[in-house]
Amino acid sequence: MCGRFVITSSPDALRRLFNYSELPNFPPRYNVAPTQPVPVVLQEQSARHFHLMRWGFLPAWVKDPRKFALVINARSETVRDKPAFRNALKRRRCLLPADGYYEWQETGGRKRPFFIHARDGAPIAFAGLAETWVGPNGEEVDTVAIVTTAAPPHLAMLHSRVPVTVSPHDFTLWLDCAGFDVDEAMALLVPPREDLFAWHEVSTEVNRVANDGPRLIQPVAQDHVTNEAAAADAAPPKKKARAARARPVDDGQGSLF
Repeated sequence: MCGRFVITSSPDALRRLFNYSELPNFPPRYNVAPTQPVPVVLQEQSARHFHLMRWGFLPAWVKDPRKFALVINARSETVRDKPAFRNALKRRRCLLPADGYYEWQETGGRKRPFFIHARDGAPIAFAGLAETWVGPNGEEVDTVAIVTTAAPPHLAMLHSRVPVTVSPHDFTLWLDCAGFDVDEAMALLVPPREDLFAWHEVSTEVNRVANDGPRLIQPVAQDHVTNEAAAADAAPPKKKARAARARPVDDGQGSLF
C-alpha cells in the first residue's frame, strides 16, 4: 500500500514534467499523510490542470463522511468492479506527483520504515482516482485515492502492495478519459519494473505525522538502528503502550478539511 509519501521536487520542475498550466508554489513535504491536501494533476477539456485534493477518497453517494471509512488506496485488481471507484476510473483518472514513499517492514515484532524512491532521483507519478463529494448544504470536497497493485518480488520484502507508477510517456493514456477507455487504462496498472526503485532504511521519526524535513529521508546507520531497537526493548510496557497511542495514523489532520 501507500500510506505516506514525499514531494521534494520544485514546483517548476513538476510543472514542466506534468505540463499543467497553473503556477502553484508549495514547499517540499517529507511526510505527506492521509487526509492532508495533496497535489493532483487532471486533464480537463484537453488540457492538464493542477489541483489540491484531500487524500482520502469519498464517493459521490456517501451521505455522511464521518461514517465512511478512510479510503486512501484503490486496489487495481478490483477497481473497475467496486461501486466506489467505477465512475472515477471512467471519468476522473488523475496523477499524483511524488519523489518517493515510505513503507514499513515488520521484523521481530517491530516495524522498520524504509524510503523508496526512483533510482535516478527523478520525480514519479502515482496513478490516482479523483472524486468531488458534495454535501447536503452544497459544500464540495475534492478527494483522491492512490491506485495500488501487487508488489513485484524485489519490493515484496518490504510490503505486498505498491503504488502504481505511470511513466511520462503514458501520462496521456491515463489522464485522457475521453480519448482512452477503461480497458486501455487498465493496461497501465502493473507493478514497477525491477530497475525503477531503490530504497534504504530511515529513522522512526517518520512514524509521527507532525515530523517533517530532509532528515526523514536520510539513511540511518546500522548502529543507530540497533540502539533504537534496544531502547524500544528496554522501555516499560506501559510507556510503550502510551507511545503507540500518541501516534495515531492521521495525527488529527482531519481538521484540515
